[in-house]
Amino acid sequence: MPQRGSGVPLLILLALLFSGGLVRCEDLPANLLGDWSLQIKSGEAGWLSVRCEDGGPVVAMTVNVGTTRPRKGVQWAGGVLRVPLQVARRDEQSPRQIARIWWAEGTLQGEIVTTAPDGTETRDPFTGKAIAPMPPAPDLSKVRWDRPIKLFNGRDLTGWKLRRPEKLNGWSVSEGCLVNSTPKTDFSATGAYGNLRTEAVFGDCKLHIEFLVGKKRNSGVYLRGMYEAQVVDRDSPMQGIRGPGAIFNRITPARNAGRAGGEWQTYELTLVDRHITVVLNGEMVIDNLPVHGPTAGAMHTDPGVPGPLYLQGDHTSVKYRNIILTPRDH
Repeated sequence: MPQRGSGVPLLILLALLFSGGLVRCEDLPANLLGDWSLQIKSGEAGWLSVRCEDGGPVVAMTVNVGTTRPRKGVQWAGGVLRVPLQVARRDEQSPRQIARIWWAEGTLQGEIVTTAPDGTETRDPFTGKAIAPMPPAPDLSKVRWDRPIKLFNGRDLTGWKLRRPEKLNGWSVSEGCLVNSTPKTDFSATGAYGNLRTEAVFGDCKLHIEFLVGKKRNSGVYLRGMYEAQVVDRDSPMQGIRGPGAIFNRITPARNAGRAGGEWQTYELTLVDRHITVVLNGEMVIDNLPVHGPTAGAMHTDPGVPGPLYLQGDHTSVKYRNIILTPRDH
């Protein structure tokens, strides 16, 4: 970590007050603006965004399943930006977590500091890789496609594995369907059961996939291991940017084209140049829109790196079938 006065003023966050006044965009080094893929030593996926709105900086930071919203309570002092990631509850029995970020030797560096209720600290260092600016929307009529790949053979789990091997495996094959069986019924962020991913990785692609969720049940389909298309029923308590047809917490669908719980539904998903098109049950609900950053639960955060298709299994029970991916032909 740099000593006081030795670092380049690196800062970020929501028009915030810090010992002396309002942080302005012109106070920040220009090379800090934009999005960052964080390489965290523990292997968790991390992402940082620094943008300007109305003359002030707005910063979001996501680690694993954390929020994608701008962070509050950020402080800047002594060449170090402090970003609260998790605050202790009133009973003080939960850990506190903060990210410390600085600029050294031409590189974004930092650490995630977790403080236990007894004051014990653990540190998880990271570095940042700048993400290229968002490209223009592609002309999908000119995109060339390779041959379709049938990812699920309908007989067994060949070509698939748990994302985290230490999790319980609720996945099996029954009557030609890929089935996740878990007793979990709530929508909390994680659970004891594992997410399922393809062994192969892919870049830009088209995906056809059919799914069945019960009433008030929840799963998700992650393209490239980064972007979750929400899997819920029409009448789910999750609606809008978290509802049927949404790219979770990133893009709101034009309409709710979902079906009732217990009915089979179909996604046609297209990801090209960080722009996503979503057709749910034959209705286009997202038309070639940019997705700014990964969704919560992403396996990685670098849009220039291929990733697997992965299916959420740590939420509730779900069934999938007819999983066909068509890679982009470069």
